[in-house]
Amino acid sequence: MAEWAGALDTLVRERGTALTRYAYLLCSDAREAEDLVQDALVKTFSRSRSLRDPGAIEGYVRQAILTTYLDGFRRRRRWAAIRHLTARDEARSGPERTTPQRLDMMAALDELPPRERACVVLRFYEDLTVPEIATRLDLAAGTVKRYLSDAMRRLETHLGPLDGALDGDVVLTVTRS
Repeated sequence: MAEWAGALDTLVRERGTALTRYAYLLCSDAREAEDLVQDALVKTFSRSRSLRDPGAIEGYVRQAILTTYLDGFRRRRRWAAIRHLTARDEARSGPERTTPQRLDMMAALDELPPRERACVVLRFYEDLTVPEIATRLDLAAGTVKRYLSDAMRRLETHLGPLDGALDGDVVLTVTRS
């Protein structure tokens, strides 16, 4: 087995679920999240770089998920408008039930524009600082602060007051594996 194939297998086996959850937070659609992860894996492993460190590989894949999400936003919105014409019901029966708070959070995240949503996910799910988010998104720190401020204001209209969220108190909690 090639070195890259072993690294890919290990990453998917050990961190695939976490990567899919990360993508889901960005796009709010399980199938789209899986597609984002798959596209990111193809982009990451099709480049001719030496991928040995599992932590670094996951970082590359997470960055690829983020850029793929941001770059494909318009295309995905267009498809969402006509998908109902061909798609089947996505409801699945099973023991898992989502809590009302989680549904509220996902509905509130759905209302955010892509860059604001990306900033919120990176801040509260990835636990990145404003400068780290700015670097990841290739934005100025002030722009990230504006996106976070605007996003928090929008989220408060759906979820109620989120006092202190931008000061480091993580109000938006999502389980990460």
